[in-house]
Amino acid sequence: MSAAIVPTGLSTERKRRSLAAWTSDQLDLIVTPVLALILLVLLITVWSYSTFDPTTERILEPSQLARQLWQQLYVAFFSTVIVVAVAIPIGILVTRENAPRIKDTLVSFLGLGQAIPAYGLIVLFFVWLGQGAWTVIFALATFALLPVLRNTIVGLEQVDSSVIEAGKGMGMRGVQRLTKIELPLAVPVIMAGIRTATVINVGMATLAFLIGGGGLGETINAGLKLNRPTAIFIGAVLVALVALVFDFAGGLAQRYLRPKGV
Repeated sequence: MSAAIVPTGLSTERKRRSLAAWTSDQLDLIVTPVLALILLVLLITVWSYSTFDPTTERILEPSQLARQLWQQLYVAFFSTVIVVAVAIPIGILVTRENAPRIKDTLVSFLGLGQAIPAYGLIVLFFVWLGQGAWTVIFALATFALLPVLRNTIVGLEQVDSSVIEAGKGMGMRGVQRLTKIELPLAVPVIMAGIRTATVINVGMATLAFLIGGGGLGETINAGLKLNRPTAIFIGAVLVALVALVFDFAGGLAQRYLRPKGV
């Protein structure tokens, strides 16, 4: 009798684990491409079936859109790289046992910085560094530091202390515990912060045109000034598609960089 019961129990357990596997990040990997596909279909439909007047044709000139798209990607990518390169090391530093306890002050300070509107921050950096794409990159990196820093701190602090103590018992040094235990276990939380910062940077990169940084904001701004809704729609959809592509890439990293079983 017992031999007949065991397979049923195992089957039930497998079903339970299978249902539990559908976590929010896995759902993201389905929802995000579907949204991107819907937007892409809308974009192609509007582009194919709309009648463009000469002004709209000038605004939506393909080579010009390609240049602006590249500028948008350039600004968003490098601002995110700077955020990751700065925020994660600082987050690691302020969570060390022998480090000064400055994390609350630092998070509060960056929170005040993020309270400044992105437009105002870009203007401040323009006054300091002049116009150009790198001025926008540094401004956006400053604006988006907080989510990555905060998530790095939270991710590292939520690692079970008993696991860290076990690492110490195995003779692991501080750097080994960090790289082999703490960071791998904190990856999901850190990547969530990076995804947030990336989407912020993609959206805010639309303001790059204000100080000569280019980007798809040029198309949206021209559409607004000249009252061309089609141009506004196409520019906005392209920005949304870029954001979804970056977010999907972050979702893949969040899903596959985490240790198995976490």
